[in-house]
Amino acid sequence: MNIIKNMEAAFLFSLSVAGVASVAIDAIPPAQAQEPVRAVAVNSLVPQPGIPAVHVHARRMSDAEKQQSLAQERARPGV
Repeated sequence: MNIIKNMEAAFLFSLSVAGVASVAIDAIPPAQAQEPVRAVAVNSLVPQPGIPAVHVHARRMSDAEKQQSLAQERARPGV
């Protein structure tokens, strides 16, 4: 029974904190940030690029080339 009373108190406390925070945040005026007019005009003329893509133009290594490359990497001292 005592646990239920404590849970009710914790809920009411968190509810009151959330209510006070909501009112406090609503009282803050919104930001009045504006870009300079010249910057807006220049930015509107620049075309927006699409999603960047990487194109790799290389052939795949054969199994023998892979084994040779691995052997060379293992043979390097200090790496």
